[in-house]
Amino acid sequence: MFRIIMAALVALPVLGAAPSLAADNCYAVGQQLAAQRGAQLASAEAVAGGKCKVVLLIPGSNGQRPRREEIIVNG
Repeated sequence: MFRIIMAALVALPVLGAAPSLAADNCYAVGQQLAAQRGAQLASAEAVAGGKCKVVLLIPGSNGQRPRREEIIVNG
């Protein structure tokens, strides 16, 4: 019983860090996409299947408001 509890305590930090690492990776992917497209990164989040949902704001032309573009990419 003691071994099971200790194994669970050791695994908690590792399991808890996974979503944070995925979110950091998605943010980096989003920043790269924004730089390539001359856009502003609005949000980036991890979704199922190791993918990232990235929302970019593409500058409008002739003083129009920015266009919102949502992209699903591999994280």
